[in-house]
Amino acid sequence: MLNSTAENEFLLTRFSDVWELRVLHAMLFLLLYLATLMGNLLIVTVTSLNKNLHTPMYFFLRNLSVLDMCFISVTVPKACVTFLTENRTISVAGCATQIFTVIFCGFVEVMFLTSMARDRCVAICQPLHYPVVMNHRVCVQMTLASVLSGVVYAGFHTGNTFRLSFCQSNVVHQFFCDIPSLLKLSCSDTFGNEISIFFTTMLIEGGCFAFITRSYVYIFSAVLKFPTSRERGKAFSTCVPHILVVTVFLSSAAAVYVKPTSTSCTIQDMVTSVFYSIVPPFLNPIIYSLRNKQIIEATKKIMKRMLYSGK
Repeated sequence: MLNSTAENEFLLTRFSDVWELRVLHAMLFLLLYLATLMGNLLIVTVTSLNKNLHTPMYFFLRNLSVLDMCFISVTVPKACVTFLTENRTISVAGCATQIFTVIFCGFVEVMFLTSMARDRCVAICQPLHYPVVMNHRVCVQMTLASVLSGVVYAGFHTGNTFRLSFCQSNVVHQFFCDIPSLLKLSCSDTFGNEISIFFTTMLIEGGCFAFITRSYVYIFSAVLKFPTSRERGKAFSTCVPHILVVTVFLSSAAAVYVKPTSTSCTIQDMVTSVFYSIVPPFLNPIIYSLRNKQIIEATKKIMKRMLYSGK
């Protein structure tokens, strides 16, 4: 493939070239996308309109929902077009935008999940100090720090990737542009890129996972001291799904970004990518909010207001 072709545009990859399977994949992606948008938009609306939910917990949850809508919107619409049409092309600028946004959203998602673990730990283990430790100013500062550091992190890796020359091929073996797939196409020395990705991923994901685990150890220790089994069961039923989502998100992202690109299997990487780019934004509304009684009650009140105002 000519170097000029690879410099102008890339070709994305489908899960299958069979038309019936392409339609099936597009429908599944579209359903997940619409469900994710509806769930997260509901959370943003309810937590914004209901003053009783203007607390640090729901502040982080609202931010996470906005982020998840952006996260899934970066990859799924373009993937559906790739599945349903013969147009698999994406410009170099579009590819760079996808890479930057995916890395940014992934980084900030990890930061938000870590902040939420910290919030829950303080709320359960230090309830008397909670209003002071997790005041509004601290929450805003944590959010801004996550966003700004995400811009720097994504900018560094995106710039470091596109300084390379691409002459092997212009076929990206992924349904969206990501760094490991592009490194396979480079005719430059990618060792420095792989090392920087490995160490930054291990440092950030490993550090955040250790902090989240530590927070939940403290939470579980406090929960075990609750007087009734009903209270303990309620707390565990809330915490365990959170840990599962965090584990799936971090482990799947690490599986793609940490291992050497030369040993990557295309289909396996594509399936694994679904678990960190699509599944968490879809599951977060279900796990963090739609099982939450306060969210459900607030939603019912808003719907009643809308019905009465319509009459």
